[in-house]
Amino acid sequence: MLRFCTFCISRRFNPRRPVFQTLTRMVNMATSTRSTESNNGKVWAADDFNKRDIRDTKLWGDLHKHFHDLMSPAFGKVSDAADPELSPDGKTVSFTGSIWTKLEGSAEKRVCTVDVATCKMEVIAQGPNNDQQAKWSPNGRSLAFLSDRSEKGTFHLYVLDLDRLREAKPVRLPKGETAEYALWSPKGDYILIGAAGQGADKAGGNGSGNLNNSQGDGGSPAWMPTVEPDSQKKLGRSLWLYDLEKDDFHQLSRPELTVWESAWCGPAHIVAIASDDPSESSWYESSVMLIDASSGSDRTVYTTDVQLGLPAASPSGRHVAFVEGPLSDRGVVAGTAKLVKVGTKASITLDTANVDVSQLSWADEDRLFFIGLRGLHVVAGEVNVKTEKVRETWTTADGVGGRYPEASGIVDGRFAVVRSSWTTYPEVAVVQHGKSRTIASLDHEGAAYLRSACGPMEEISWTASDGTEIQGYLSLPKSGKKPHPLVLHVHGGPIAAFSNGWQLKYPFVPVFAANGYAVLSPNPRGSKGRGDAFVSQLQGDMGGIDAGDLLSGIDVLVEKGIVDPKRVGVMGGSYGGFMAAWLPTQSKRFAAAIPLAPVTDWFSEHTTSNIGNFDRMMMSPDDPYAPAGRYYDQSPLRFVQHCSTPVLQLVGADDRCVPASQSLQFHNALVEHGTESSLVTYPGEGHGVRKFPAVIDLCVRMLAWLNRHMPA
Repeated sequence: MLRFCTFCISRRFNPRRPVFQTLTRMVNMATSTRSTESNNGKVWAADDFNKRDIRDTKLWGDLHKHFHDLMSPAFGKVSDAADPELSPDGKTVSFTGSIWTKLEGSAEKRVCTVDVATCKMEVIAQGPNNDQQAKWSPNGRSLAFLSDRSEKGTFHLYVLDLDRLREAKPVRLPKGETAEYALWSPKGDYILIGAAGQGADKAGGNGSGNLNNSQGDGGSPAWMPTVEPDSQKKLGRSLWLYDLEKDDFHQLSRPELTVWESAWCGPAHIVAIASDDPSESSWYESSVMLIDASSGSDRTVYTTDVQLGLPAASPSGRHVAFVEGPLSDRGVVAGTAKLVKVGTKASITLDTANVDVSQLSWADEDRLFFIGLRGLHVVAGEVNVKTEKVRETWTTADGVGGRYPEASGIVDGRFAVVRSSWTTYPEVAVVQHGKSRTIASLDHEGAAYLRSACGPMEEISWTASDGTEIQGYLSLPKSGKKPHPLVLHVHGGPIAAFSNGWQLKYPFVPVFAANGYAVLSPNPRGSKGRGDAFVSQLQGDMGGIDAGDLLSGIDVLVEKGIVDPKRVGVMGGSYGGFMAAWLPTQSKRFAAAIPLAPVTDWFSEHTTSNIGNFDRMMMSPDDPYAPAGRYYDQSPLRFVQHCSTPVLQLVGADDRCVPASQSLQFHNALVEHGTESSLVTYPGEGHGVRKFPAVIDLCVRMLAWLNRHMPA
């Protein structure tokens, strides 16, 4: 790890007062109307920022070629992996493979297997549309998976008998229900299905918007309005139980209960993270509940004033484990491991070697497997719940899984993962005795192209003004003299974390690096990997203590001669978008700002978002309806008059957790105050831009904005 020396900001932020005078360096950038220049000459005109269709620009052509060179060598092949699971006999790993055929829409998902001994990979479910989330039956002879092959966007359960070469058998839920996950019972006689009503909200971390993007009344005339009901009871999440012998299923959970996550708790019960209110915001106030698998009756076994997730029960059902801690988004869970003995109200906190746990799985009745983040590294281990002793079994600096580390299918201490790094394309691996062995590399010529275009990425750390160590990643251009222009890349959440991974898991980061920009991706206060105390410092102080952490990192890079102080930009999505809007209202040092899906006014965010309990949690104890306080003090919109930094905002029209109106009001305010601003809204996109060719358009506009205001 490259460690930097201490550089302190003179004092803490006061959110009511822009901190122009507290910074050691001021940057005043003129917002001229010059055209962007590159080694190839003029490539982008000032008026292009106002164009809806920019496909005729040279920069579009350059980045279209970039993505084509990156992705086309893998067209028609499995090029990414998720949901790895080791079979009960340890001989085969199943996973969800991604297959691209063109730069349009999203990749199709396919259920794949790879033989652990021979490394032979097969695609065993052929769609159409998407097949995903395969789970092994306890005897290893069948795979249950989800597919929307019969109706795009609506998933049903399919069961594939591996002893027979025949089509997977569908289990169709009632109309309007879509399956989100499926779990075999311990004996393999039942499959538990977690389902959501058509039109229910997707989690913000999964793109926000609605499942199927409809209210279930397709075929209505174009003039017919949409309706926002005062109760979303019909759009909740329920549990269904499928009896394989009888080939029949029924709803298990009571209609009034919304079940967000669940797991088998022995053969007779289900442990669930659930709430009585189906709104997305109610997830923040969920409890751990036990549901009888015969009657559907339920009872609460654990409640807390913070968030819960990742339930897992021991084989007998005597012990229930789960993760607890302050969390930003449903489905983006990492925190403290807790244990409850069923039948008692007693709970204990498990020692997991200072790891923020992101997945739990029982190896046997006494040993609980965990994997998660400790600092910037992935750590796996197990806790003996009898002795309460912890044993670390594997650690890596590579990225493992998606947003947080994932591993499942624990067999005799072995488990499967998908790992990658800045230079390592995703691969399926099996971990045993503390060592990882690759069994399926998905590398291809496009990955080699990207490696050749980008410079190195390094782990870095520095000391904030109060002496706290802050960690992150620094991506550097392959060529070009120091000091470099820098893009400060702030993660969302804010309760999240950057981790190592291919492209750093964001397609625009290598685009910036390949075009001469250094990118700093830090984990300031509020990030996972450093324990709940590190996260909790941000509660009530968003844009305060974490802003100091971020700016101190920039200062260190400037002091080291790595970064040009006159060419520093800031970008981020969601909470990172908030910071990309907030920091330019507090400091003149930024030459360009690019907020994606930003919160710009916390009061209107509370009243228009579908996750109002999030801002209540982070602003506590302040009331959003009070005429003053944190909701006012920590809103970029309230300080827009201090912003002279050119701002480009990019948002999805269907975002429900951070509505596009947040960006519109900030854009209008910037224009009114004479600050250069551009607002780009993508139809059909939710919380983040995820589909091609919109991703290309996004990257083109971002790079053009940087080239215009802080050229490399």
